[in-house]
Amino acid sequence: MTDRLPLRIEVNGRSCERELEPRRTLADFLRDDLGLKGTHLACEQGFCGNCNVLLDGEAVRSCLMLAIQAHGRSVQTVESLAGPDGELSELQHAFMEHHALQCGFCTPAMLLTAQEFLRDNAGVTDESAIREAISGVICRCTGYQQIVEAIQSVAARA
Repeated sequence: MTDRLPLRIEVNGRSCERELEPRRTLADFLRDDLGLKGTHLACEQGFCGNCNVLLDGEAVRSCLMLAIQAHGRSVQTVESLAGPDGELSELQHAFMEHHALQCGFCTPAMLLTAQEFLRDNAGVTDESAIREAISGVICRCTGYQQIVEAIQSVAARA
């Protein structure tokens, strides 16, 4: 039997303490242990970016990261974007208004990646900059144009 290690982590603003196997990925911990199903798994090799979460504000591939590597750090998942009563964030509304989702599989990672971009590039509406920022998340449905337009609309209001 594998030894279990203590994990102290903040997830979506809430402190969490668990003991877990050292080889458990952050994605599996979030999905299976905490029930945060918005973190999607696809390739499980870090290529597609659909498992992106924000770790201390920076987008990371949660399928490639061990949960124990997040010890003492802060993780933000897509579930944190909505308000306390479930009201959608400005960015989530923009995705709806611009039809920036179809199957929705990439949407959680795309929203978090866009959130990081908007935080670090307030008011930047340049299409090439936005496309570069979201290039690490694979979307098979939208062709990215609607996603870019949604991000531009939020950036323009900043």
